[in-house]
Order: sequence, then C-alpha cells, then structure tokens
Amino acid sequence: MNGRSVARILSGVLIFQLGIGALLIVGDMQGSFSLPRFGPDAPDLDQPVRPGDQRRQFDPNRTPRQTGPAPSGPLPDRLTLTQLDGETYRLEGGITAGDADRISKQILEATPKVKLLVLQSPGGTVGEALDLGRFIRAQAIDTEMRNGEICYSACPYVLAAGTTRTIDDAASVGVHQHYFGESTILPARFAVEDIQRGQGEVMVYLDAMGIDPLVMQHALSTPPEEIYVLLPEQLKTYNFVTPQ
Repeated sequence: MNGRSVARILSGVLIFQLGIGALLIVGDMQGSFSLPRFGPDAPDLDQPVRPGDQRRQFDPNRTPRQTGPAPSGPLPDRLTLTQLDGETYRLEGGITAGDADRISKQILEATPKVKLLVLQSPGGTVGEALDLGRFIRAQAIDTEMRNGEICYSACPYVLAAGTTRTIDDAASVGVHQHYFGESTILPARFAVEDIQRGQGEVMVYLDAMGIDPLVMQHALSTPPEEIYVLLPEQLKTYNFVTPQ
C-alpha cells in the first residue's frame, strides 16, 4: 500500500472520527445520540444495485438465507459449519461472541480436512470475525461466495481471510459502519477512542490479508442500519477476488 493510499485512508478516518466525536458530545449533553440521516431512505435489500445506487436497508435479524435469487428461510443465529462435499464446507449464520474459538476448534477436528469454506452470513461481532479470519489464513483455507448468497457487515473480514477467494458475480458482499464496544452508552472521549482502535485494527487486518483498505471509505460512510453492496468490479479492484 503506497503513501498516498495511507494518507487518504487516514484522512477519511479522521474526518469520520471527528464527526462522530461531535455527535457523541451533543448526545452526552442532550441525553441521547443518533446519527443524522441525509436524503431519502435507502431502498429495500431485495432491490437490485447499480453504480452509484448501492446502499440498501439492512437488518441482520431479518436477512434470509439465500440459495439463489429467492430466499429460503432465516440464517442460523450463530455460525454453523457443515460439510458440503469432500474438503468443502459451508460456514453460515450470524457471527456472535465465542464463535471464533468454537468454529476454529470444529475446523481443526473436521474430517476430511477443511480446504474450502463457502460463506453466507449477515455479519455480527467484528472482533470475532477478525479472530476467525486470522485462524482461517493460518490454516491456508480458501473462501468462496456462490450465486445469490450473501456476506455482509463483519462477514467480508472472514471472506478476506481466504488464501484464494472466489466470488460469483451474482453473490452479494456488503460493508457498513460497525460498533466496536460492549456498550454504546459511553462518554464521548472513550467512544471515539474505541472507534479509533477498532477502525485501525480493521485496516491493518485488511492490509495483511491483501485487501485494499480503501474499501473502508464505503463502510465509514454507510450507517449501521444500511449496507453498501460492492459491485463485482469493486470486489476485483479492492482485491477481494484473487487471480485464478
């Protein structure tokens, strides 16, 4: 990553942090805090995306499993590992506390050995996704997204961990802002420090995985109740798709 890219990332993060800090201070003074909304509400998640129109409404608790163009029921509340075929396994569901250790242990105990993880998740806890991702990379496991399936919020960090990464053009990968603390009710100074640490860790992680951290510009500008869906060409630009 060159110096210009680092400067742009840090500049964007600084602006974001200063804005959040100001809002948190106002929230402390008024006894409440919420991010302001600009422009019309984003369309529903089931609406197709196109360049410049990539934000969609997002509720991880209402995101259905996808097996193609049509939904087929809710995803598991926690990550679930199941064998698909030979050394190919599916990893799907929400990412919650304890999942990194639990799934890592299941992967180590799996027979036959896990060589490829097919992902589908609405996301969840960022720290768990990063810890699981580091384990996946250490085990030299590949990751894959299939036609019509989803990987949102913290899930792209698990996807990024694959030694090789394959993403079908009809798969849906999306990013947005995250919460990094156990509590969102914090004095402004501590909340901003928490955001700084979390965003810094994420960018270092992405760079280590071979992903261009500039993808965070989309995450930082998209509120938690929305998701920014990356186009196939963006997935290639930010190195989510590895050369075949």
